[in-house]
Amino acid sequence: MMPEAPTKPFDTILRGGRVIDPAQGLDGIMDVAVSDGRIAAIGSALPGPATQVIDCAGKLVLPGMIDTHAHVYQYVSGRFGLNPDMAGVHSGVTTLVDQGGPSVLTFPGFREYIAKPSKSRVLAFLSAYMVGGLEGHYYPELYGPECIAVDDTIRSGKENADLVRGIKGHAEIAGFARWGIEAMRKASAIARGIDRPLYIHFGQLWPMPGDGRTYDADLILPQMLEIMRPGDILAHPFTRHPGGFVDRHGALHPVVREALAAGLKTDVGHGSHFSFSMARRVIDAGVIPDTLGADMHGYNTTVPQPQGTPSAHPDDAENHLFAGKQNFSLASAMTSMLALGIPLEQVVPMVTSNCAAMLRMQDEIGTLKVGMVADVSVLNDLRGRFRLEDNEGTIVTSDRFLRPAFCLRAGERFDANAVILPQPVLAEAA
Repeated sequence: MMPEAPTKPFDTILRGGRVIDPAQGLDGIMDVAVSDGRIAAIGSALPGPATQVIDCAGKLVLPGMIDTHAHVYQYVSGRFGLNPDMAGVHSGVTTLVDQGGPSVLTFPGFREYIAKPSKSRVLAFLSAYMVGGLEGHYYPELYGPECIAVDDTIRSGKENADLVRGIKGHAEIAGFARWGIEAMRKASAIARGIDRPLYIHFGQLWPMPGDGRTYDADLILPQMLEIMRPGDILAHPFTRHPGGFVDRHGALHPVVREALAAGLKTDVGHGSHFSFSMARRVIDAGVIPDTLGADMHGYNTTVPQPQGTPSAHPDDAENHLFAGKQNFSLASAMTSMLALGIPLEQVVPMVTSNCAAMLRMQDEIGTLKVGMVADVSVLNDLRGRFRLEDNEGTIVTSDRFLRPAFCLRAGERFDANAVILPQPVLAEAA
């Protein structure tokens, strides 16, 4: 049925793009109209008038993309935290979920100086550790079980429930070899205490070279199952490091299917960990992740370091975790998924509706339903032969490259002009 002409002009009509909204089962060439910061209408050839009409022909028009793995506690987390709007609206992303930057000690600053002033919607998975994301990768002694205040962190999570959508368990370097499973048990207790999911970065728990400790990385995942519950999230299934979904024999870890059958979710957490080789093995075994976080931060993205922080850490030269920097984005992480053979129709939910479900915010974000806040991401869908490379040096060729054009955040337009956005590289020119 053709919508009746509005009594007053729409603020904006996005005209003629390919609209994909998994929450509504929509996929086709349509118009999206916005008024007063909300979705006003969606359909074919919507009648005007409109204050502005934006031609989206040949572009993808999606519910505002949600980055489930961001690091945007700028300045407070040292070299780690990026500017939220650089990683957010100026990268075509309308909602960011900071993974473990703020803690019970630092959450008031996160609310006042990150969430409130940002044009992007910024949420958080609260760190289980009192120190949060304070350059934690280089100071693993700050991430033991004695550095977790369970009751206080539960109280903080409850008092900030509008922004705290889960708990981050940073299972950091040599964690199991040092302390076993106790820290993650406490993180799980916090998540249960606030009735929010636990998100575990579980692929970095082996000993550092030369520290004298030993641990069988293939034992990590089975022990995670002991403390996790349905809806909890395992990060980095495609990690190039030991302890992930691929075991020491190069096959899918035998407990992965058990974990998924038990209701656990998976988030790609692209970043420095991502390996095309490992991803291929996991996907070929029939496992497709639920969500796709970009996992950009100051260690893996070429951005100026905050003034006053050390320009280099003594361990940088030997640290194998963040070797190599490649600017990327949530859209280019989607391109990686396409290059692995995952259809676009399965990739879009990984940055929209599935993310909203993970955050228990299906009634607020992740869809273009009429009446919802007008968060919309518009992507260029480039065709050709494009060169992609991971931090292992594996090169693959993709026939598509997704690059953000702009987004609407509550109806306000933001062009995708962040300095961190990668430029497509033609395979022939590589």
